[in-house]
Amino acid sequence: QVFGCMRKEGLEVTILSTCPVADYKTQESTLTLPSPFLKALKTKEFKEQVCCPLLEQPNIVRDLPAAVLSYCQVWQIPAVLYQCYTDVIKLDTVTIEAFKPLLSSKILKSLVKDVSESTKILKKLLTTNETHSNIYI
Repeated sequence: QVFGCMRKEGLEVTILSTCPVADYKTQESTLTLPSPFLKALKTKEFKEQVCCPLLEQPNIVRDLPAAVLSYCQVWQIPAVLYQCYTDVIKLDTVTIEAFKPLLSSKILKSLVKDVSESTKILKKLLTTNETHSNIYI
């Protein structure tokens, strides 16, 4: 529905997603992998260099990130998905920091004012969200 309201000319899509490191398929033990880590998947129209290694087979992407990337592939929209594999259930600053290399990418560079302040801002944002998401018994 979102894409139905947008012009497709000149559009470039970046998708950020997280999933458990246990979903990552590799011949080596996932216990030895540095968590969190990023992998990328892109449409054939996406010509820029990705900021991390590409996702290897037989790994798959699911749910909304997969739907958005598939839509972009079918409609020939340049798109890249950055999948962060993490060992935590709740989003934390360490997981978000894994996305930090993307701040230097062409498409996201214009959105960032000061990369050095990003860690402080993220911690403040997550602390605020934690206070709103607590359940009191």
